[in-house]
Amino acid sequence: MTSDEHARFGSIGIWSAALHPADPGDRGEVSDAVAELDELGYGTIWIGGSPSMEEVVPVVDATRRITVATGILSIWQHTAAEVAEQVAGVEKRHPGRFVLGLGVSHDALTPQYARPYSKMVDYLDALDTAPAPVPASRRVLAALGPKMLKLSAGRSLGAHPYLVTAEHTAQARTALGPDALLAPELKVVLDTDIERARTVARETLSMYLQLPNYTENLLRLGFTEADVTAGGSDRLLDALFALGDLDTARARVDAYRAAGADHVALQVLSGDRHSVLPRAEWRELASAFALT
Repeated sequence: MTSDEHARFGSIGIWSAALHPADPGDRGEVSDAVAELDELGYGTIWIGGSPSMEEVVPVVDATRRITVATGILSIWQHTAAEVAEQVAGVEKRHPGRFVLGLGVSHDALTPQYARPYSKMVDYLDALDTAPAPVPASRRVLAALGPKMLKLSAGRSLGAHPYLVTAEHTAQARTALGPDALLAPELKVVLDTDIERARTVARETLSMYLQLPNYTENLLRLGFTEADVTAGGSDRLLDALFALGDLDTARARVDAYRAAGADHVALQVLSGDRHSVLPRAEWRELASAFALT
């Protein structure tokens, strides 16, 4: 990977599923929010929660220089042919500003889920041979285990692991090698009341702990069955989240960077509804990381 391809992502990004709102009435606020993220100096906006390419376009249109990536587009929900055509359209309008993040999702969420690794290989083959191919330099893969991490290094820019620890990041860097992009997601709760912060974190984590892809990865990292039940142990929460003040958030990002991450995608959580756009916290983090 070239230094330019690394630099495209910046060191810090924002990950949010609220950037493809279900209510059309929220789209104006989303456009305002992503335009501000652009001005705040973040390197990448990750549109979370399995967005479609149609939902990508307004975000790219509302920004001027920031990289926009899907985090992630499910390969079960959209054919490679239609995605390749749509990516080509975005690239024509905004050259070099979009990266296609792809993932296999989860068995519980995908009725047709079967042989996910083989499905991903076939999907990448189809992107390579589409009339308007999506090159490896314009895609990343959601990857947790060794096989998918190796595929990420060989067939894309690299990996965008979700719900991982700094220890996993170190293992992923070894699996990827020195040149592939490694851009883990990190959840942040800015609240100095640690018990209240853990309550917010546990409410979010409990959903993910119902998905074997995540729990099996956490067990491989040395956590126990007790850690991954009842919304997660304090030990697990403290490993997966940045809980506390801005100094804590900086220290947690430093830990991921020291472990081998090129870029850290921050997902800010609060006690409000999950879909809220935490713009005040985004501003505080931008200042704390001296992005502007």
